Amino acid sequence: MEFQANATLILIDQQKGIHHPRLGPRNNPQAEDCMAHLLAEWRRLARPVIHVQHLSREPDSVFWPGQSGVEFQERFEPQAGERVIQKQVPDAFCGTTLALDLREAQVEQLVIVGVATHNSVEATARTAGNLGFATWVVEDACYTFDKADFFGNPHSAREVHAMSLGNLHGEYATVISLVGILGSRPNVRDPAED
Repeated sequence: MEFQANATLILIDQQKGIHHPRLGPRNNPQAEDCMAHLLAEWRRLARPVIHVQHLSREPDSVFWPGQSGVEFQERFEPQAGERVIQKQVPDAFCGTTLALDLREAQVEQLVIVGVATHNSVEATARTAGNLGFATWVVEDACYTFDKADFFGNPHSAREVHAMSLGNLHGEYATVISLVGILGSRPNVRDPAED
């Protein structure tokens, strides 16, 4: 995989509130390890990193400002020189300076990881593709939660994740694995392989 020196890693909503039990069952239990592995590699190569932080408009949200759920998880704390984009809706481009910042920095390539696949990841990747950025979504560095469809049929997080990736791949983004991006992945056990 050939990336330009300024290919930008976008980490979406890696905040403490995302681990709240009320969000329900999730998929990809190794996703945070994959994200951290990718983040470490981006930092090693001195490539740009943008952290997206959700500040909810809903007082009962796990991301409501002023409580601990809105804070970044320790392993994903932004470092000096890394940008933070704060959003109030799923799409990190909507109502923020993200597109302008990327254009000013002459960024053409984006690598998107984070949560939730069917929500902020998909919304942000769709806009990135529509704006003409070469966009990759790293499937094993994203996760989501169980969700019912419009007709009330329940779907597992794995199914929701797969459908969201299917919505994106080939039209808005290229969906790829961590191995496809880096040629390796962290040494973690995947419970799905048991």
